[in-house]
Amino acid sequence: MKKTLFAKPLTNVHVELIAPQFDMPDLTLPFWGSRKKMPMHRIVRLEGEGNYTLFHFADGSQLMVSLTLKKMESRLSPKVFARPHKKNIINLLYLEALHPDNQQLIVSLVNGDRVEVSRRKASRFIKQVKGFQQELLILNSAPTISIMAA
Repeated sequence: MKKTLFAKPLTNVHVELIAPQFDMPDLTLPFWGSRKKMPMHRIVRLEGEGNYTLFHFADGSQLMVSLTLKKMESRLSPKVFARPHKKNIINLLYLEALHPDNQQLIVSLVNGDRVEVSRRKASRFIKQVKGFQQELLILNSAPTISIMAA
């Protein structure tokens, strides 16, 4: 299986440094009868399970909320979050590689998760990833911060 890397994956430290550049406010999520603020930039992936969404965070923790993936998608930053499949939304800050295999494209994330890209969404997803990578290169070339050096 061929592996396509767009850039060196970002470390958690780099994600923390560049997150403010992408306008990602905290999300307020319903949690056991109350509300809880969660930093958007620490979300690695969202997984839809019927009327619920399972959040996967950078520290390995998970949180299930009673909101649909579609509802959550409207609350996320479209510059950083992409929906490669009807059941998943991924944070491009945690993208590790793309794996084209025959007619299937698979995304691997830095936490080890692998997500299929639907054939219908593949070309739009790849365009979004390339646009995001260009933006990272622009941020990386800024003299005040070195993002990709690790």
